[in-house]
Amino acid sequence: MSDQSLTETIRAEMKAAMKARDKERLATIRLIQSEFKRIEVDERIEIDDARALAVLDKMVKQRRDSAQQYADAGRDELAARENAEIAVLQEFMPTQLSETELSEMVEKAISETGATGMQGMGAVMGQLKPQLAGRADMGAVSKLVKARLAG
Repeated sequence: MSDQSLTETIRAEMKAAMKARDKERLATIRLIQSEFKRIEVDERIEIDDARALAVLDKMVKQRRDSAQQYADAGRDELAARENAEIAVLQEFMPTQLSETELSEMVEKAISETGATGMQGMGAVMGQLKPQLAGRADMGAVSKLVKARLAG
């Protein structure tokens, strides 16, 4: 993914999916493209990599929620479709951090901000969020920080 922007990479992958006649992958990539386009039109901006990652992260989160709801309702075929879309979305995101790496980053942020109790949560999350964009589930990070600050 060298010097190509994330949006260029996704555009190239869309063409590859068209050539390969991979309908499911193509449909998911088109969803990404349409979301990027919607933001560019609504906000009159050009999406950069940081914003693209935030959009992808949000799309993954929405699909995780949907997949969970479908699974809870016994709609396994719909849950499987959501999980397939998550797999495609994650191809364009950075590698997820391990539990150990995440814990180390949380500890570092807590020591750097000097947070001692729950009132320091905002400062810690504020420092972590840009570092972790697309690399960790922020809900899980929030729980980790909360547990660390409460204990």
